[in-house]
Amino acid sequence: MKKIKLKQIAHARSGDKGDSSNVGLIAFKKEHFELLRSKVTTAAVKRHFKDICRGEVDRYEVPNLLALNFILHDSLGGGGTESLKTDAQGKTHGMGLLEMEIDVDDTFTV
Repeated sequence: MKKIKLKQIAHARSGDKGDSSNVGLIAFKKEHFELLRSKVTTAAVKRHFKDICRGEVDRYEVPNLLALNFILHDSLGGGGTESLKTDAQGKTHGMGLLEMEIDVDDTFTV
C-alpha cells in the first residue's frame, strides 16, 4: 500500500452554512469517485479536521457529479458574523480536505 493526497484525484469547493462548513469533494474520474466513496468516510474527515470540527460530520453522495458533500457541524466558531477565526466562512476547508491522505494499492496510478 502507498499513500496519496486527495488533491491528486479530486478538487474541492467549500463555504459556510451558519456555524457549519460545507465541503464538496469532486473526483476527476469515475474510478476516482469509487475510491473516494470507499475511503473518505465521515470518520476519516472528522479525524482530518479534529482541531476545528467540534460537531458531527455528515456525508451526502452526488454520484451524477462524481462528488461527495460533507457538512462539518460546529466548525466555524459561530459563523461569519460571530467568529474570531481567521476563516469564519470555511473557504479554506476544501483545500484542507485535499491535503488528506488515503491508502491505495501500490499499483494505483493517477
